[in-house]
Amino acid sequence: MEGKKHVLGFWEGATENHEICIELLNNLEDRGLSLTSEILFVIDGGKGILKALKERFGKQLIYQRCTVHKDRNIQSHLPKKYRPEAHRRFRNTIDCRSYGDAKQELINLEKWLEKINPSAAKSLIECTEELLTVHQLNVPPLLRKTLHSTNPIESMFSQVSTKMGRVKSMRKGKMAQRWVAATLLEAEKRFRTIKGLLGKPLFAGFAAVFAKNQEL
Repeated sequence: MEGKKHVLGFWEGATENHEICIELLNNLEDRGLSLTSEILFVIDGGKGILKALKERFGKQLIYQRCTVHKDRNIQSHLPKKYRPEAHRRFRNTIDCRSYGDAKQELINLEKWLEKINPSAAKSLIECTEELLTVHQLNVPPLLRKTLHSTNPIESMFSQVSTKMGRVKSMRKGKMAQRWVAATLLEAEKRFRTIKGLLGKPLFAGFAAVFAKNQEL
């Protein structure tokens, strides 16, 4: 309600898979979090997370694919000389104020990519609508800058990785979990308030969950 970010939880897994993600969701609910269809999930391209969310919410699932990750994916298919232009066109799309304009820009980008590298175009096509979820929801432009990518939790991962690297005796089991939990709570103290949320009655009860697979 005040635009503050909170760490909701973490779950351990050897590999990325939807079973681990389901266990995390169940754990969140067991601890009192109400997972409703009114939550916007902002995710990277992890198949495990998406499968778990679809299994849990079905057609009611509302999610935004991280535009930063998709931008990088597209550029990875292209020769270096085309990457700056691809990035510029992609960013122009995301910066459009209306869904209609953004959708048309994505169509134009797709046609441009088809002429250069069909694989890059295919990478864009596989999640076109999910890249524009915040546009479809008419999220205000300033708030949209926060919700179109998983960047809000990237700084947390960076802080945790740095602090965990200083641990001399990790041990195993619950002790390792305690170290991770302690560093997450420490990172939470440095979170910045989300811009664009306050003063927007339409989004007073709005909730977003940023989900990402990360190796610490």
